[in-house]
Amino acid sequence: MNIEKLETAFQSEPKFRLIQAKQAIFKDLISDWSEASTFSFNLREKLHNECSLFIEHELFFSDNKQTVKAMIKLADGQQIEAVLMRHEDRNTVCVSSQIGCPLNCSFCATGKMGFKRNLEMYEITEQILLFARYLKTEGQKITNVVFMGMGEPLLNYDNVMHTIKYLNQDDTLCLGSRRFSISTAGIIEGIQKLTEEPMEINLAFSLHSLDSDIRSSLMPINDRYGIEEVIKELRKYQARTRRKIMFEYIMIDGLNDSEQAAHDLARFANQFICVVNLIPCNKTGEYKPSTAANIDRFLKILKTRKVEAIQRFSYGSDISGACGQLANIPRHPRTGQSPISGI
Repeated sequence: MNIEKLETAFQSEPKFRLIQAKQAIFKDLISDWSEASTFSFNLREKLHNECSLFIEHELFFSDNKQTVKAMIKLADGQQIEAVLMRHEDRNTVCVSSQIGCPLNCSFCATGKMGFKRNLEMYEITEQILLFARYLKTEGQKITNVVFMGMGEPLLNYDNVMHTIKYLNQDDTLCLGSRRFSISTAGIIEGIQKLTEEPMEINLAFSLHSLDSDIRSSLMPINDRYGIEEVIKELRKYQARTRRKIMFEYIMIDGLNDSEQAAHDLARFANQFICVVNLIPCNKTGEYKPSTAANIDRFLKILKTRKVEAIQRFSYGSDISGACGQLANIPRHPRTGQSPISGI
């Protein structure tokens, strides 16, 4: 599916036809032009050939049905993953911005596959549109989109922002800017650009440790964009935007979950308008998640020190859809092939 071909396909048509097409795609959420009954047969055939709505994919469901992972096959044969996380009051889609990732964080499976390329705007959009179609079957809608999937969003800044601005429009999904969140490992140039954006987009920073040596062992990008320099840019971001920052903190047994680490993090967090999100590490490599008792103690220290903090409970670990697990692509038990299908 390439939504950017839509404008070209309607160049020879009356302007109202393009309006009808966007209504069909983003409001009615059709998955095939045969469903666009207001269009002539010839126009539907033309659109099917020039601007197909088909998204080749397979869905994987967690045991509790609260998480759905989509594996999407792109036109060039590359595969990406996106995840729907369902809560009582919201439906959040976690999208990928790159195929693979160049950062090679030691706790993340995506980094192990290396970096292939950036995703185009339409390739990011189809991840969101796929789950919008899925939720429609249950009378529900997407409420939030987070760029926390495969890749570093701020290394694909232009396409990420193009997607957000496009889906913010009234004639598409009309998602408010505050419904979008971008997570970064600390790409300073990207943070600087986001600081100047007029849209009120949420920013999350993958912190994981205030100790520079520990952080470098987890995230080699820390050697290029040191934690102190990133913190300076985050201060500038908040002074300019007044937006709350989310600090993401992977909880790893024996590495960054000590009482001293909690007190250091509280002292740091109190300098910002922020929320700290504690994320139990998934078993994707050499690390083990902190024990439940250690996480509870860590969380209590933060709250005692007047830090807004939450614990993110695992979503989709049984389908390799949890934080740090994307690119653990399920394989057919007999053939070893990825089970790709489509709608």
